[in-house]
Amino acid sequence: MPTDETLTLAATRVLALSAEGPPIAGEREATDLIGAAFSADAGLVAIPLARLTADFLDLKTRAAGLILQKFVNYGFRVALIGDVTAEAARSPALADFVRESNRGRAVWFVADLAELESRLAA
Repeated sequence: MPTDETLTLAATRVLALSAEGPPIAGEREATDLIGAAFSADAGLVAIPLARLTADFLDLKTRAAGLILQKFVNYGFRVALIGDVTAEAARSPALADFVRESNRGRAVWFVADLAELESRLAA
C-alpha cells in the first residue's frame, strides 16, 4: 500500500497523500491530517480526490467548506489533485467554486503533482 510522503515542490514542503488510504469525510480527519502536516513541516497538503468522500464535491453538503476551512484556519494551503471536469460540468456552483479557488492561494484544484509544482513555481 503506497504511503503519504513529504515532497519539496518549487521550494514548498508538501505533504502528498496517497490515493489509497482512509477516506477524508469531515473535520476529524482534516484535524488528523493537520497534525501530520505539522509533523512533516509542510506548508501545503496535496489531497487526491480519491481520498475524499462522494459528498465533498456536492457543495450542498458543506463538507468541502468545513474540511478546507479547517486547513486554512491552521495556516495550511491545500491542493486537491484530480480531474473535476465532469463534476463541474454538472454543477455550476462547483464550477464557480473551482474557478474562484484557483484564483486564490489557499486552495487549488489541479490535475496532478506536476501541475501543482508549476503553480507553486509561478
